[in-house]
Amino acid sequence: MRRKGEGGEVRDGVDAALDALYTTAPPDFVARREQLAVAARTAGRADDARLIHAARRPTLAAWASNLLLRSEPEESRRFLELGQALRAAYQDLDTDAVKELSERRRQIVSALSRQAAQLARTAGHQLSNAAEREVESTLQAVLTDESAASQWGTGRLESALKPPSSLPVAPPLTSGTRRKPPGSTRAPASSRTAAKDESAARRRRQQELARARKAAEAAARHLRELQAARTDADTLLQRARDRHGKARERFSIAEEELKEARERLQRTEEDRQDAETRDAAAADAVAAAELAVHEADQEVHRLGSSNA
Repeated sequence: MRRKGEGGEVRDGVDAALDALYTTAPPDFVARREQLAVAARTAGRADDARLIHAARRPTLAAWASNLLLRSEPEESRRFLELGQALRAAYQDLDTDAVKELSERRRQIVSALSRQAAQLARTAGHQLSNAAEREVESTLQAVLTDESAASQWGTGRLESALKPPSSLPVAPPLTSGTRRKPPGSTRAPASSRTAAKDESAARRRRQQELARARKAAEAAARHLRELQAARTDADTLLQRARDRHGKARERFSIAEEELKEARERLQRTEEDRQDAETRDAAAADAVAAAELAVHEADQEVHRLGSSNA
């Protein structure tokens, strides 16, 4: 199926296939890729089949990162917005604000990394410590690098991402020192113009800081909600496991009782057949004895009649 849209023709079919492919666990990736490529080729979409066939299998860390994006779209959107706000604000934030937002960033990245690992476990694959660190590195990169955010936003990572080697940090301010707005290296035309520029730049910095803090607070609030939901889910999972264990134990007991009942049934069936055999033999013997008695009575009667 094809659809016309802005920028030309968009292949819905191949996009959907690739989205599904990159959330397929790596051990099953190649088989799934070939299946989708064959389906596209059979449908007469040779170009789509080539694109699908060219897809490369992701690492476990990249797959878990893709899974996180696809499984938690609202949370991922908030995370990307937080990264946008942080990148926009980092250059002009004061040191205290950078420290505050960096601490929240570490908490959120750590929590999302654990969530990605949980999604992988639920899908049947345990991430190694190294893979978990790669997921965390990917999320750090998403927050600090626009290109990394764009790559993760596609949901088709093939390998883990790395954050920039150095992050922009605002220099500490001394009392009486004011931060110059970006691009203000030229001498102002007048002291009044300089004051206005400084005031406008300060307002922009305050607005950017407010947006970054708001995004961080929203992400932290959503994270707390997810953690509470995960605690509830873990509790329900443990209860389900306990019930499953008890049910399996009862099933094993019932299965053993059924086996014993079948053995008893088999024995009683054999006893019944044996009793029927003996009963038939006894019936035959009684019939033979009755016939012999009848014949003897007739012989006695015959002899008695002849002697008379």
